[in-house]
Amino acid sequence: MTDTSQKTIRPLRSSWQVADKAIGALVFAIAAFCLLPHIAVLLAALTSGTDTLRHLAGSVLDDYTLNTASLVLIVGFGTFMIGTGAAWLVTMTDFPARRVLEVALVIPLAFPAYVLAYAYTHVLDHPGIVQTVLRDLTGWGPRDYWFPEIRSMGGAAMMLILVLYPYVYLLARAAFLGQSATTFLAARSLGKSPARAFLTVSLPLARPAIAAGVLLTMMETIADFGTVSYFGVQTFATGIYTSWFSMADRGAAAQLSLGLLAFALLLAMLERANRGRAQFSNGKRQEVIGRIKLTGLSKMAAMVLCGLPVAMGVVLPVIALAVMAIGSEQDLLSSRYIGFITNSLTLASIAAVVTVIIAVVLGSFARLRDSRASSVALYVARIGYAVPGGVIAVGLLVPFAAFDNTLDAWMRETFGISTGLLFTGSIWLLIGAYLIRFLAAALGAYEGGISSVSRNIDAASRILGETAIGTVRRVHVPLLTPSLLTAALIVFVDVMKELPATLIMRPFNFDTLAVQAYRLASDERLNGAAVPSLLIGAIGLLPVILLCRKVARH
Repeated sequence: MTDTSQKTIRPLRSSWQVADKAIGALVFAIAAFCLLPHIAVLLAALTSGTDTLRHLAGSVLDDYTLNTASLVLIVGFGTFMIGTGAAWLVTMTDFPARRVLEVALVIPLAFPAYVLAYAYTHVLDHPGIVQTVLRDLTGWGPRDYWFPEIRSMGGAAMMLILVLYPYVYLLARAAFLGQSATTFLAARSLGKSPARAFLTVSLPLARPAIAAGVLLTMMETIADFGTVSYFGVQTFATGIYTSWFSMADRGAAAQLSLGLLAFALLLAMLERANRGRAQFSNGKRQEVIGRIKLTGLSKMAAMVLCGLPVAMGVVLPVIALAVMAIGSEQDLLSSRYIGFITNSLTLASIAAVVTVIIAVVLGSFARLRDSRASSVALYVARIGYAVPGGVIAVGLLVPFAAFDNTLDAWMRETFGISTGLLFTGSIWLLIGAYLIRFLAAALGAYEGGISSVSRNIDAASRILGETAIGTVRRVHVPLLTPSLLTAALIVFVDVMKELPATLIMRPFNFDTLAVQAYRLASDERLNGAAVPSLLIGAIGLLPVILLCRKVARH
C-alpha cells in the first residue's frame, strides 16, 4: 500500500472514531435520561418520610392495590376473549360481512378509553337516554328498578376492553394466518369439531402472540388515568394525581408512583420473557387452512360476535358524541379552541420529530456498533413504554424542580436575579416525558424497516469512504422514510391522546384538547367534552387507517 493511500485511510478512520465516540456519548446520555424517572421515583420514595402515605395506607392504599390488580385481570381476560375469538372467526371461517369486519375490528384503537367513557355515561347514566326511555315506557320511578352502574369498576373495565382488544386481535390474527393447515386438519381427521380443534391445536400454537397482546393491554390498563378518574375508581394512577395536586404531597406521590412502577416493570418482564420463549414460523406455510363455511345460527353468531365490539367500540360512541357535540355551545372557531388545537398540534409535532430522531440515533448506533453496551442502551430506552405517564411525570418533576429551585435561590443570592422555572415551567420537560413514554414505539417502527436493509449496503458505504453519520443520513434514512413517517404518526397520535403526563406537567395556561375534554367532563359538561373528544378520535384514525390497509391486504 502506498503512503498516499495510508494517509487517506488514517484520517477516515480517525473521523469514524471521533464520530463513533460522539454518537456513543449521545446514546448513553439518552439512555440515562430515559432511566432518570425510575431512579428519581425510587430515591424520592425512599427518602420521603411523609404522613400522607401513612394516612393513605390506613384508608385507601389497599383499595388502590386491589382495584388496580382487579382492573388489570378483568381487562386482560376480556381482551383475550374478544381479540382471540374475533381473530379466529375472521381468519378460519367464512360468513357474511367477514371482509368488512376483519378491518373494522381494528378501528377502536383510534379512541382513548376516556372518550368512550364520556359517551357511554351520557347514554347509560341516570339522566341518559336509555334510562329515561325506560322510565317513560314503564312509569317507574328512580328507586323502582335496578340498572347497571356505568360509573364503576365494571364500567371502567368495559371501556378499556373495547379500545384495547385490537392489540390481541392483531397479534392473534397474524399468528393464525401463519399457521399451517397440517396440524389443524389432523385434529379434524381424528374426529375433533372445529371448536375443539381450535382449542387443542390453533390456540396453543398462537399462545405466545396472544400472551404478548394481553400483556400489552395490561400495561395500557395500569397507565390509564382518564377513565378510572372519571368513573371514580381508585387506582394507583388516580392516587398519584390526588397526592400531587389535591394533597400537595410530592413524597406520597413518589411513593405511590413506585408502587405503580413495580406493577409496570413486572408486566414488562413478563412480556419480555414471553417474547423470549416465543417460537415464530419462518413464514412458509405448508398448506393454507381452508375457511370453514358457517351456516344458520353459526353464521349469525359469528356476525354478532365480531360486529358487537365494532358497534360498541366505534359506532355507538361516535353517534353519541356527535349528538352531544351538536347540542353543545363549544365553538371550534373561537380563539380559545384554536389555542387548544394549536397547543395539541405543537406538542404532538415536536414530540414526534424529536422521538423519531432519537430512535434513528439509538437504532443506528446499535446497528453500526453491535455490542452489549448498545443493547443495554436500547433496553433502557424501551422501558418507558411500560411506565404510566403519571409515573414519568413525577419522576421528571422531582429532580428538575429541585434543580430549578436551587438555581433560582443561588442566582437570587449571588446576582439578585430570579431565573424562575427554567425546566418545569416549559414545554420541553413535557416533550421529554413524551419521548420516554413513546420512544419504544418509534424504535419498533425503525427496526421493522431497517431489518429489510442488508448489512452489505453498510459495508459498501464504508468501503466507499462514507462516515457512520453519512451512512445513516444518505443511505439508511432515504430507505427508511416510510417506516420513519409511520413512527412519527404513531407518536403524534399517542401524544394527542396522552392525559396524565400532560395534566401534571403542562405549563401554566397551556391546555390541550385532552386536558379540555377531561376538565369539561369532570365538571359534568359532557356535551362540551364531546367536541374535543371527537377531534382526538378523528386524529387517532390516521394510524389506524394505515393498519386497516395492511389488514385488508392479508
